[in-house]
Amino acid sequence: MLAFELANRFRKARTQQRFISFISMSSTIGIGLGCFVLIVLLSVMNGFERELTGRILSVVPHGELFSVDQRGIDNLDAQLYRFRQDERIKQVTPYTKLTGMLQFKGTLKAISITGLPIEATTNVFENSVSDEDWQALQTMTDGLLIGEGIAEKLGLVKGDVVQALIPQRTSDLTFKAPSTISLTVVGVLSVGGELDNQLGVMHLAKATEALKLASDAQGIQFTFNNPFQANALMREIGYSSPQAVYMSDWTRTQGHLYNDIQLVRVVVYIALTLVIAVACFNIVSSLVMAVREKQAAIAILKTMGATDGLIRKTFVYQGLINGVVGVSTGVALALLVAPNLSDIVRFIEQLLGIEVLSGDIYFIDFLPSELHLQDVVLTAVVALLLSVAATLYPAHKAAKVAPSSALH
Repeated sequence: MLAFELANRFRKARTQQRFISFISMSSTIGIGLGCFVLIVLLSVMNGFERELTGRILSVVPHGELFSVDQRGIDNLDAQLYRFRQDERIKQVTPYTKLTGMLQFKGTLKAISITGLPIEATTNVFENSVSDEDWQALQTMTDGLLIGEGIAEKLGLVKGDVVQALIPQRTSDLTFKAPSTISLTVVGVLSVGGELDNQLGVMHLAKATEALKLASDAQGIQFTFNNPFQANALMREIGYSSPQAVYMSDWTRTQGHLYNDIQLVRVVVYIALTLVIAVACFNIVSSLVMAVREKQAAIAILKTMGATDGLIRKTFVYQGLINGVVGVSTGVALALLVAPNLSDIVRFIEQLLGIEVLSGDIYFIDFLPSELHLQDVVLTAVVALLLSVAATLYPAHKAAKVAPSSALH
């Protein structure tokens, strides 16, 4: 193609102004760096979203329905059967939650203990607790699994007997001494983040007995096939309940994590797209200066029969080559780094003795990364479109060069 051949020759030809070559090279580097950083950071956001879904939402129920009064859930078996027929619901589990204080050797720690039908429930904590600890919980009716943070705070180990202090409700709002139940620690949960400082799991029957409920469970936990539909589905389920109930979903308790990830993703994309746009402006500068320097060559081409369209395409292709080289380099580097980012960061942490993410603060203690093809394609397309847009004005100026004045 003649226009492409001319563009390639103009680009490789020695220029009298080294500054033009420097501007052209800086635009290519800027575009490549912007694409590389954008793809890597989007992969990190994808990784955080994957860990949120795989870690937190595998332990935290997607939705909860629990009774307002001390009756618990009426007609529990019938309710469970009805919900299990709904194809949108992956799993339903009855539960009773005890919120109080855990006492051990005079030290107190706030805790939220969830009673589950352990003997009839698959291990939803399989990534957070060992099989040995889960089997120990199944065999001991007074067994208790506690979060790693609670165990460290109270100095607990397997076999320790602790006291759970559960506040008592009264109809006249008067104070009443809390009820006390003894539980034996059979294992430690490690979910990550703040959950490790407040989570506990015990048998459903024991928890229901402690609250003196009329029913077999205080509420029902839901796991949906699509956790991001939890808010709408819980409203539908709650409003159709035959008794007065409270309803909640994971977006109320853990939704801030997901919202933060989405906010950072948008900010990163806007900021780095602007970086790529600024780099593309250098294409405008380099091409404008190149047009001025190549006026004589353009005039000669026109006298030989070159059309304005050919000249315009020549300079569009010249600028686009910079964009293609930059985008290709940036994407290639990102494809190498993004899938291995976790290992690279872990190596840097070990080398420098630092910790990028603390497991005591965040729900994970490593930098996750998950490369998505659509992020790569979108970044490359946007960068190439910006590169093409940057060539339009210089190409138009080149096509307007008059041979008579340029060869004068």
